[in-house]
Amino acid sequence: MQIEQIYTGCLAQGAYYIESNGEVAIIDPLRETQQYVDKANKEHAKIKYIFETHFHADFVSGHVDLAKKTGAKIIYGPGAETDYDIHSAKDNEEFKLGDVIIKVLHTPGHTLESSTFLLIDENGKEHAIFSGDTLFLGDVGRPDLAIKSDLTKEDLAAMLYDSLREKIMPLPDDVIVYPAHGAGSACGKNLSKETVGVLGDQKKTNYALRADMTKAEFVKEVLDGISPAPQYFAKNAMMNKSGYDSFENVLKKGDTPLSPEQFENIANHENALVLDVRTEKEFVKAHIPNSIFIGLNGGFAPWVGVLITDLKQPILLVTPKGREEETVTRLSRVGYDNTLGYLEGGMEAWKKSGKDIETIKSISVDEFSKDYNNKPINVLDVRKDGEYKSEHLKGDHVQHFALDYINDNMSAINKDKTYYVHCAGGYRSVIAASILKARGFDNLIDIAGGFGAIKKNDLPVTDFVCPTTF
Repeated sequence: MQIEQIYTGCLAQGAYYIESNGEVAIIDPLRETQQYVDKANKEHAKIKYIFETHFHADFVSGHVDLAKKTGAKIIYGPGAETDYDIHSAKDNEEFKLGDVIIKVLHTPGHTLESSTFLLIDENGKEHAIFSGDTLFLGDVGRPDLAIKSDLTKEDLAAMLYDSLREKIMPLPDDVIVYPAHGAGSACGKNLSKETVGVLGDQKKTNYALRADMTKAEFVKEVLDGISPAPQYFAKNAMMNKSGYDSFENVLKKGDTPLSPEQFENIANHENALVLDVRTEKEFVKAHIPNSIFIGLNGGFAPWVGVLITDLKQPILLVTPKGREEETVTRLSRVGYDNTLGYLEGGMEAWKKSGKDIETIKSISVDEFSKDYNNKPINVLDVRKDGEYKSEHLKGDHVQHFALDYINDNMSAINKDKTYYVHCAGGYRSVIAASILKARGFDNLIDIAGGFGAIKKNDLPVTDFVCPTTF
């Protein structure tokens, strides 16, 4: 028996490859599926099953493509309904894979069809669970993503309480836990940085598995502090239910080199968004007018999902050389399939063609400190609400709204004023500045190094408040 976790840091997502005696199961595959086919071929094995723990909201799974390529059967938990062929399993139904068995434990709560897959080894021992978003390390899945008219998030939380106590907690302490996500995912609140654990440890340390916890306490605690779901979650879930264009087609269309003239023509006539994925330092020095920055080296795909509201938006790319295919791939993972090509030769080719460029002023925290102490200025903090409440720069002219909600807060700032923009380290502030600049806010100054640099400069900040207190 072989179990491999294929973890993707940008999405904080774990897919799983399980092989026994020449037969393979893939659990929660990524959009690009050839990697699983290649691995199975290398092992001289056949992909027999594709298990989906639930209808994912934070990424588009590769199950539809993988089934077409391999003939493998897609398995969902009870009640799942799709526009393509699946097997909707019964609770406790078992699937033989080589010398092992995968048993379906229906664990509704995160979503109604959510299921945990219990792996029983060749000796009949309960070896591991693939818990999807039912159980994370340190947390459980948020119960507010699958609400129907007759079900509230409180109803779903109560279901999750029962699922955990009736299906998961009775399992032996030495059962290995393989969750769908780790720290950085918006599918829970307190996810661990670890990506593999043991059930016994979770029973001791995970707040949601306290033995003396009442259902009412669970419902209150699991719902407390959940931020609104990103706008793309419902759209990704729908793609996972209804199907999508093949990844190969998406990649072929998006991984197309364009000359500056072709690039500009498409931008003008297709209403395409120019997305610049280089580093923030490169972007502030020179970028195409009205382009938006979301760098590959940060939380790229989730930020695209939060900030670009239309999954069908035509997109043109400015990328680091050699990372064009990667960019198209990572966009497709969250459902952005309408990439039309990339600028061949990057910004150097754009400059050589004599076309206009824009810049954003970026200053060191030492320069900012002089301005802060010597004249009235306006500061815009775009960190998350919890970061700001925990600690922020003092001053009457310090404004805050999280980058997540920038599209809803344009009216809160004045185009005639100059704003010094910062986040925690410099990535999100340049994203914010690029969006504001494209909307006509021309008087923006980025504070390089963000709040981390501000704290080291002895500028006045509020007393630290531990985030766990609010």
